[in-house]
Amino acid sequence: MYEPNVVGDWQEYDEHAGLRVRVHRLEAAEPPRGRDDAAAGLTYFSLRVTVENRGSRSFGIHIEDGQIDVRLGPDGEAAFIDWRNSQFIEGFDVYPLRRATAVLYAAGPDTCLSQVDVQIQLRVEEEWTDRRLWTGGIGLHEEPVGAHPSPGRDGGLAHQVSNFLRDQAEEGTA
Repeated sequence: MYEPNVVGDWQEYDEHAGLRVRVHRLEAAEPPRGRDDAAAGLTYFSLRVTVENRGSRSFGIHIEDGQIDVRLGPDGEAAFIDWRNSQFIEGFDVYPLRRATAVLYAAGPDTCLSQVDVQIQLRVEEEWTDRRLWTGGIGLHEEPVGAHPSPGRDGGLAHQVSNFLRDQAEEGTA
């Protein structure tokens, strides 16, 4: 069964030994070159996509527009992606023990930012990898171990993802 990653998790690619990717630093942030007029009334946020090479040979990688999809809220509506302010990875050779990071600026309604899904399809050496999904949200914080779930519907997104992964692990051992 395919399991989504939580924002911050690394995902390794079996077909490219040593190559791994993660979506991280999902946070509210204003774009460096000013807001796009099309994002009027929306709240900006940023996220980073880092590709790391832990293998023994270099990989040519691409993360460009169209390879990142950001969805917001329980209905999975598309976020506004500010391509002008975002920084992509276009044809970069990632050598062993090196990283490359893309920075994406996007915007959406404030009420939907507690649930953000990011799907990445990395291109390595002109080959497309499988799509990978990360889930997280703006304003979500991990609770200390042993803490009671927060009040609200189902304890929030982080609690739901944690329960899903735990249930899947239990089914796998049964």
